[in-house]
Amino acid sequence: MYALAVNGSPRKGGNTEVLLQEVLGELDNLNWETELVKVGGIDIRGCLACHSCFKKQDNRCAQEEDAFNEIYSKMLRADAIILGSPVYFAAVGADLKALIERAGYVAFANDHAFAGKIGAAVVAVRRGGATHVFDTINHMFQMSQMIVPGSTYWNMGFGLDKGEVKDDIEGMANMRQLGRAIGWLGKAIQPVRASYPRKGRLHE
Repeated sequence: MYALAVNGSPRKGGNTEVLLQEVLGELDNLNWETELVKVGGIDIRGCLACHSCFKKQDNRCAQEEDAFNEIYSKMLRADAIILGSPVYFAAVGADLKALIERAGYVAFANDHAFAGKIGAAVVAVRRGGATHVFDTINHMFQMSQMIVPGSTYWNMGFGLDKGEVKDDIEGMANMRQLGRAIGWLGKAIQPVRASYPRKGRLHE
């Protein structure tokens, strides 16, 4: 099985990356294929509301000039999608928010392409705003008919300087438990995921 982690932080080797790697490490131990991609700090735009994805229904965004479609294709292949963000002004990072807007909409336009996949949010925070970021990411998972695993706490780690989050013993333990929960859930749902009941338009 394949788990994709998307790092919404522009900071290389930052706390968001550390947390995501901790989750992926547990999945590596369970013989999952894992990959970490970076969306933070790249050139990615938000949704233009052009509705081309509904017209073409080819699992692509009409904006071809940035890295979105490449990342989205990995999200389509993934059994589990883990989205990580730092907290900026008590909100999700702009680059990850752009990915969420477009990926959620393109998937919705293409027969709920994320339905039945596992989705997990991971947040790096200095002090406040983490639950808002956590909720923002999970909202996309929930409206995409994805399955969100639990852990020992909300999936957040506290730290400011690079690597400081490693000192958050509870936060790091939570990431490892999250990885194990994703692994268990993936194994449990794999035989029946293809039969996940997809819901159509909101008025249906």
